[in-house]
Amino acid sequence: MNAIIRGKPDNLDAVGLRFERARLSTPVFLNSVPKAGTHLLRNIFRMFVDPEQHWRREYVQHAILRQSRDAFAADKPFVSWGHLLFSDEAAIALRDVRHIVLVRDPYDWVLARSRFYLSDEFQGALNSLKDGGVAVEDLMNMMIFGIHGKAPPLLDIFTFNAVAWMGGKAVVVRYEDIVANVKDLGSQRAEAFFGQLLAAAGLALPEDWRERVAAGADPRESRTARENLSLTVAVPAELPPVQKALVDFHAPGLRALLGYA
Repeated sequence: MNAIIRGKPDNLDAVGLRFERARLSTPVFLNSVPKAGTHLLRNIFRMFVDPEQHWRREYVQHAILRQSRDAFAADKPFVSWGHLLFSDEAAIALRDVRHIVLVRDPYDWVLARSRFYLSDEFQGALNSLKDGGVAVEDLMNMMIFGIHGKAPPLLDIFTFNAVAWMGGKAVVVRYEDIVANVKDLGSQRAEAFFGQLLAAAGLALPEDWRERVAAGADPRESRTARENLSLTVAVPAELPPVQKALVDFHAPGLRALLGYA
């Protein structure tokens, strides 16, 4: 499925100029379940890593992994980001890379994915779903069970983008934990959280870490943040009880495995 993501460009390259950013000694890959908050994680790290070490060429994905292998070169380390499925080729490519995997509560992920497909920022083969083309409840069910030949189901996405990477060297981070600590930057809890997050990338926590996190997490600088999506149909703020039950039916044990139940 080909898609075009439109929206305002961010200004974080200019924002980051006020920070003295560290250089990586080892490549870092920020992997994520699509629609789990990729831009939030990426933009925070951009405030800590030397801009010359930002991999800007493309989002790293399974289909183009071979052309992205330079992102993981040990002699020229970058921080890169994308959605890399678990596979033999990917495991080999990431063998000597610091690997962080971002996940999201599957309940909220259904809503985030629904909002994305209903937004003006998404342009692709599923435009027929917009403007009331289907009921919102049916769309949420499609986000759970997939659309035959057009979009994969929730379980497949979580399995190959996150779950299959667990138990190895990958560090799993929950989107909700990032958001909660961004909202509580003055706390010791937040200091410990972001210290551990940066340590997973081989970075120390600088004295001005709060200012850097706040700058990177500013939703005004993310074109895919909920606040910046223009929806053609309203999506509920919380997943309805029936759809929660459908997630549990479709992917039993998934939320518990990820620490949400």
